[in-house]
Amino acid sequence: MHEIMKSRRSVRKYTDEPVTDAAIRELLEAARSAPSGHNLQPWRFVVVRDEHTRQQLAACNHNQMFMADAPVHIVVAAYPRLKEDETIPFVDEASPEHGVKQGIRDGAIAATYILLQAETMGLGACWCGWHTQEEVRAVLHIPEGLYVVGIIPIGHPAETPEPRPRKELDELVHWEMWGE
Repeated sequence: MHEIMKSRRSVRKYTDEPVTDAAIRELLEAARSAPSGHNLQPWRFVVVRDEHTRQQLAACNHNQMFMADAPVHIVVAAYPRLKEDETIPFVDEASPEHGVKQGIRDGAIAATYILLQAETMGLGACWCGWHTQEEVRAVLHIPEGLYVVGIIPIGHPAETPEPRPRKELDELVHWEMWGE
């Protein structure tokens, strides 16, 4: 697993080869198996193949038009919740409510599972999240109660990006308490 995590890259160039229904289903099954707080499984997915819609989503992401070249997008959304029976009615990038991020974190875990599964399948993928909730919701008719965690373009890679530099563990880890 560690080798898969180390070899995963954000792919931004794709071939024209389609992604099969079976491959998409395998990616979604991986996401469905992700852990979630209280096992609420707050994530929902929109699979987008339509070229015009992919172009609209790329435009919603500050015109990152490479996204439209991927034959499939999986949009990951999640219901932000405080408790199983308590849904926050609206969440966007500026929402300050404490605890509202649990569903968003769980959606992020599911998205990560998609990225790792894509790597094991030889597919390229890139987590894209430079969008506003309002724009993506409008394109895909996503209800207001869902938070769009990210859009993942997926396809057969036409590039093999070099590894990005990683900080040393000593720069990132503190033992027992901060500063130690």
